[in-house]
Amino acid sequence: MNIIETHNIAKRYVMGTEVIEALKSITISIQKGEYVAFMGPSGSGKSTLMNIVGCLDTPTSGQYILNNQDVSRMGENELAEVRNKEIGFVFQTFNLLPRQTSLENVALPLIYAGYSKADRIEKAMLALKNVGLENRAGHRPNELSGGQRQRVAVARALVNDPSILLADEPTGNLDTKTSYEIMDLFDQIHSKGNTVIMVTHEEDIAEYAHRIIRLRDGLIETDRQNANIRKAQALMQSLE
Repeated sequence: MNIIETHNIAKRYVMGTEVIEALKSITISIQKGEYVAFMGPSGSGKSTLMNIVGCLDTPTSGQYILNNQDVSRMGENELAEVRNKEIGFVFQTFNLLPRQTSLENVALPLIYAGYSKADRIEKAMLALKNVGLENRAGHRPNELSGGQRQRVAVARALVNDPSILLADEPTGNLDTKTSYEIMDLFDQIHSKGNTVIMVTHEEDIAEYAHRIIRLRDGLIETDRQNANIRKAQALMQSLE
């Protein structure tokens, strides 16, 4: 079953007299439970595609079907509702609230979803436990390492049981060893049946995905299954 379908989506920006075609014509299908990486150099359109897939933006033309809903023409409020229900975001800069504890940061999406306080605490604690950080529930971001902060961000992204986990350069601010630990966590998340879509410009990180879609100049250059999936376990052993 396809969770994502795009049909000839394009995105154009008008800057004064200049028209910039960030995406020209993108048609892709992603099945439920796939692990996909969007790759490409700066200006290739991968971030624009991620923004559209993540319902942060809408295409100028074409159609985008997410979980059997046509979201291409939705307004801001409808998109916000879809985002909160369907998509968990993990960003390069973590985007944690500095004055809130790990538990409070993870519970934040549940406030918008209308859960009671008791249910929020229970679900947030379970999400922290699933990323191995239940013992850091009362710590604020400045009391955590970079890897721990990203784990809190992953827990927050998953707390609402979204259809898709969308990760934008999730290891961009981490050292090599910590990057591989986070990718190992993504492997575990994917193995539980979650759909994972990752945007990266790093070849070694993209090799964790089971399918790699490369973009160039707003078009798909290649779309292939990854025969050389890098398993974090082997990499971790080589670092020890």
